[in-house]
Amino acid sequence: MKLKEDMNPLLLQVFRSVVWVYSVITFIPWYFFSGAGSNMERARRIKARSISGHPAGPYRAVNSEDRLVAWLHPGVDTLDKMFEYAAKRFPQRDCLGTREVLSEEDELQPNGKVFKKVILGNYNWLSYKEAYDAAKCFGSGLAALGQPQCNIAIFCETRAEWIVAAQACFMYNFPLVTLYATLGPTAIAHGLNETEVTHIITSKDLLQTRLKAILCDVPRLQYVIVVDSKPSSWTDVPRGIMIYSMDAVKEMGSKPDNIDRRQPEPSDIAVIMYTSGSTGIPKGVMISHGNIIAGINGMAERIPNLNETDTYIGYLPLAHVLELSAELVCISNGCRIGYSSPQTLADQSTKIKKGSKGDTSILKPTLMAAVPEIMDRIYKNVMTKVEEMSKFQKTLFVLAYNYKMEQISKGYSTPLCDSLVFKRVRALLGGQTRVLLSGGAPLSPATQRFMNICLCCPVGQGYGLTETCGAGTISEVWDYSTGRVGAPLVCSEITLKDWEEGGYYSMDKPNPRGEILIGGPNVTMGYYKNKDKNREDFFVDEKGQRWFCTGDIGEFHPDGCLKIIDRKKDLVKLQAGEYVSLGKVEAVLKNSSLIDNICAYANSDQSYVISFVVPNHKQLTALAKQMEVSGTWEEICNNSQIEKEVLRLITEAAIAAKLERFEIPKKIRLSAEPWTPETGLVTDAFKLKRKELKTHYQEDIERMYGGK
Repeated sequence: MKLKEDMNPLLLQVFRSVVWVYSVITFIPWYFFSGAGSNMERARRIKARSISGHPAGPYRAVNSEDRLVAWLHPGVDTLDKMFEYAAKRFPQRDCLGTREVLSEEDELQPNGKVFKKVILGNYNWLSYKEAYDAAKCFGSGLAALGQPQCNIAIFCETRAEWIVAAQACFMYNFPLVTLYATLGPTAIAHGLNETEVTHIITSKDLLQTRLKAILCDVPRLQYVIVVDSKPSSWTDVPRGIMIYSMDAVKEMGSKPDNIDRRQPEPSDIAVIMYTSGSTGIPKGVMISHGNIIAGINGMAERIPNLNETDTYIGYLPLAHVLELSAELVCISNGCRIGYSSPQTLADQSTKIKKGSKGDTSILKPTLMAAVPEIMDRIYKNVMTKVEEMSKFQKTLFVLAYNYKMEQISKGYSTPLCDSLVFKRVRALLGGQTRVLLSGGAPLSPATQRFMNICLCCPVGQGYGLTETCGAGTISEVWDYSTGRVGAPLVCSEITLKDWEEGGYYSMDKPNPRGEILIGGPNVTMGYYKNKDKNREDFFVDEKGQRWFCTGDIGEFHPDGCLKIIDRKKDLVKLQAGEYVSLGKVEAVLKNSSLIDNICAYANSDQSYVISFVVPNHKQLTALAKQMEVSGTWEEICNNSQIEKEVLRLITEAAIAAKLERFEIPKKIRLSAEPWTPETGLVTDAFKLKRKELKTHYQEDIERMYGGK
């Protein structure tokens, strides 16, 4: 993972000698004053053990071997009590922040397209007391509006009003149905009809662009509550559906004759969270108050010194368990949450007008969650800029990068490099980030090490699922190893189950391997109206504890940390009997600067793997220029010479990464269109939707396998 040092060998030796002298002089005082010794001890210690003594487990964190943690504060066992506790403890502290929109304008691009650009002001904040009071009024207003003690849906972008509405539902014990804003019309209607909602909370934009077209397909729906404060007149709304603004509902709830609320129990459903549908029709996961409380307390324990001075930036979909859990962790500890979006996150983001500031520059978050897709983009963009630097700048960056990589692999920090070389890269996320949490998909070692080096902060790589409230494992901040997801959280325990077909066994050497089963109070109540799937994926042991069968394959290392090595559904047996892990092939090849996204595919009746590739626009254009191939972007992607050359480069990368011969794609299809949640080919967390991708590229599959 080191960068290539392209300089005179004599000068390189002189540089290394200077670095060696500097290190000798500064090491002893730095070692004692920085606490590096204790951090190294923490990184090397045993983090989890098998409480049965058997290699299969169950494995528990060393500080929860006797008992799994279900809650943190006595009596705070439901989400309404958690918010009330935070509001009483931090009443005047900032809670939820939204940036003011100063102006919007259309900007004509060189290709003729028009992009909407915004200039944003400072953050306006609701205090914890104001947010709590707003939620209480809104919940009371929903009750006054006739919301029965049953499901209510939220279909909205990530914003402060989402959390206020959710807290209102938690207070009044209305189970909250969450749906991704990018789901297709069929999936949205399926979720709303399956849960039989009569009320839905949404935004003006989503009502106009996504909901309006399916209102007639949801016969039970009666009330639509729009969170935007700007009044609008609504036309073409089906008869029988009433539209209210959030402010109007809050006003109803502020009247003295409001309805008494029935507080939830820990076993009551808090959320019915619909999955992103990566394997088919989205499933509704029933999550109780007790499940979420256990999960967020498990996560909070893994973030050192988490307190009310921290700032979190919220921009991932709140309908995703990672974002919802992260924000509830912050609220339970008095942190402030500033809202953003992928289009306004940084100064260079697509909706930010050139010369104005993105959200991270203004907010300067200390905590941030990200999916690997976003971190991969940052990594590739920065490395592309490095290639464009002058020779001196590039040499300085490469030497500093490689030096810091050596140091952090030993557990040491590099304050001089951080301030002189990596300060500008770190400023991309505001310059104050102290913990970056990665989840939703595996993070490649190269990207993880890049984030450690250039953003100067540890990456806590987590593993969890909607079915476990997002909680399972998180790596500790002082553990700088790559490719692992850490030890079980204090709320969870993990067992490895033998999988004969894939050849994974708990007695394997050097490390026990098998399907990951997660147990604990964070394991959810199951799928909504889906008994067959519940019997297949969930079970209760003889002690009454719930377990979830993840379908992921893992191995435990001697220090108790888990590594995800495969997935049952991603494993394909080729014609000659070899097993190919599609996820492994994708993870390796995605590190190539030429590839923005890739989906490996294999048929069991064929002898080789094929791939669909979304190429990096800048890199492929440069390659085409080098090969003297001209044309539009679509023509370049469809050019057989280009396809052949990209395949050659991909094969080189695969061989360098030590993929087996049968794992290396033999044919590829370059895709001119990017895969976004809007295309329906990836989820909101940018996980591949293999079924949809297969349908989309069916003709190409037949061509690459010789059918056409």
